[in-house]
Amino acid sequence: MADPADDVTLTFGGNATTLLRLGGFTLLTDPNFIGRGQRVYLGKGLFAKRLTDPALLPDDLPDLDAVLLSHLHGDHWDRIAYASIDTATPVVTTQAAARTLASRGFSATADLRPWQVHELARGEETLRITSVPGEHGPGVLARVLPPVMGSVLELLRGGEVTWRGYVTGDTLFRPYLAEVLQRCGPLDVVVPHLGGTKALGFTVTMDGRQGADLVELLRPPVTVPVHYDDYDRFASPLGDFVREVAERRAPGEVRVVQRGETISLRA
Repeated sequence: MADPADDVTLTFGGNATTLLRLGGFTLLTDPNFIGRGQRVYLGKGLFAKRLTDPALLPDDLPDLDAVLLSHLHGDHWDRIAYASIDTATPVVTTQAAARTLASRGFSATADLRPWQVHELARGEETLRITSVPGEHGPGVLARVLPPVMGSVLELLRGGEVTWRGYVTGDTLFRPYLAEVLQRCGPLDVVVPHLGGTKALGFTVTMDGRQGADLVELLRPPVTVPVHYDDYDRFASPLGDFVREVAERRAPGEVRVVQRGETISLRA
C-alpha cells in the first residue's frame, strides 16, 4: 500500500482504468465501468465480454484534472463513461478519439499527435503529458483498429522533473519505443497494457514475452502491469509476464497491484 504522504500513487480499477495522483494532479485513465458479464463493442463487428467487476465506479471518483484516454475502444471508454463523466472534463487523447468525443459534447479535448506535448498547471507544479506512438495491431490490422497512444507523464516543480512515468496504452512491442528514453529521459515507472489480446486471429496488445521485451528496452526501476485478465479476449495472463521477467532477470521490480488497491509509483 502507498504511504498516505506519497505524492505519486496509482489506484487500480481494473482493465486499464487507474486513478493517478501525481503531486497536486488527479488523472483518470481509460474509464471502463461496466460490470461482469456485460459486453463492449470494439468495432468491425467485434465484441468483448467482461469477466470481472470494476473496482472504481463513477461515484468513487474525486474531482479530476483530466482523463487520459489511450484510444476509443469500448473497454477503455464505455457507455457508462459517456453518461457519467462531465463533458467539461479535459480529455487528453488521440486526434481520432477527440473528434468522436467532441461530437458527443465533450468540450475540452486535447487531440495529440505522436510526441506532441500537453501541459496542466496547478500552482508551482506542472504536469507534462507527451503522446507516444503505438501500434494496436500488426500490419494491415493497424489500419482497421483505432489509433492508439501511450503517454509519458512528467511531474515538474520549479521547472525540474521530479517524477516521470510511461503508460503504454494498447500497443504491441516495437523497438522504436526506445525513443521514449531518447526524447524524455529515464523513467521512474512503466505501466504496460498487457493481456495478449486477440482480435481477428491476431495478437493486438503485448503478451508476457513482449512485455518483458519492453522492460528490457526501457529498464524502469518499477513496472506496474495492467490490462491482462478482465475480458474474454485476453490470451496471456499476468503470470506469463511475471515469469518471463523473472526468467530473464530483467531490471527493476514488478509491482503487482490488486483491483481497488493504491500503490506508490516511487522506486
